[in-house]
Amino acid sequence: MAHYRAPETKREQFRRYLEKAGVVDSLTSVLVSLYEQPEKPSNALEFVKEHLNSGGQPATDTEALQQEVNDLRQRCARLADENKDLKSRLQHYEPEDGAIADAQSV
Repeated sequence: MAHYRAPETKREQFRRYLEKAGVVDSLTSVLVSLYEQPEKPSNALEFVKEHLNSGGQPATDTEALQQEVNDLRQRCARLADENKDLKSRLQHYEPEDGAIADAQSV
């Protein structure tokens, strides 16, 4: 009998863990939202995935953040190009290592 009791204890611990982490509330919220949809989506699993991934953030916030990421990536690329250009200009004005050694030995 004690062997039969152990899995229930683990199951109960896992349930409490999910409740404490907010997983049960999130799933319940998404499922209630699905239930309350006037027209049920053709792909219920996709609906659940989308609503779980949103994390409570409105779609406009997500879109704004995605736009900001794209803008920052473009800025990073421009800065990398500028850095490359400036390094090449600097090489033009700096003497080569061999020229420095020759000038010092004279």
